[in-house]
Amino acid sequence: MELLPALARWIHFLAGITWIGLLYYFNLVQMAALKDAGADGTAAGITKHVAPRALLWFRWSAVVTWLAGAALLGPNLADAFMLRNGFEGIGIGAWLGTIMLFNVWVLIWPNQQKILGLVPAADDVKAKARRVAMLASRTNMMLSIPMLFFMANGLSHRAVLGL
Repeated sequence: MELLPALARWIHFLAGITWIGLLYYFNLVQMAALKDAGADGTAAGITKHVAPRALLWFRWSAVVTWLAGAALLGPNLADAFMLRNGFEGIGIGAWLGTIMLFNVWVLIWPNQQKILGLVPAADDVKAKARRVAMLASRTNMMLSIPMLFFMANGLSHRAVLGL
């Protein structure tokens, strides 16, 4: 096994666990906890200390996962994204991961900055930001299921064997 592909695979795997793990944490734990904490006035600890740190790891692990995945595909990156030459399955996974990365950086993070008060925003703007961030995050959670399937099972025997 060559060192560079092995290292890229390990980085892709570790960063992906971090990214998807935080995605599930946000959707399955933090959203409900913030609702309850907001009702009893204890949300400040989460919004001030936990959420910004978790979002830092979330957005950068998304970038590292994508870059390491692209490195793993190497010269086959175009074939994967064009869904050809035995890279159709992994290509679908790569496209889903790319859409998810877009959602993180273009929809979730800018809106979370407003929600958390890192960027000034009026209450009506924050309400809209909450909805957009929640929908993008839920979309990513749903996309993660087929993405993980295609990433794990996407390479055909032909592509793996280099035929």
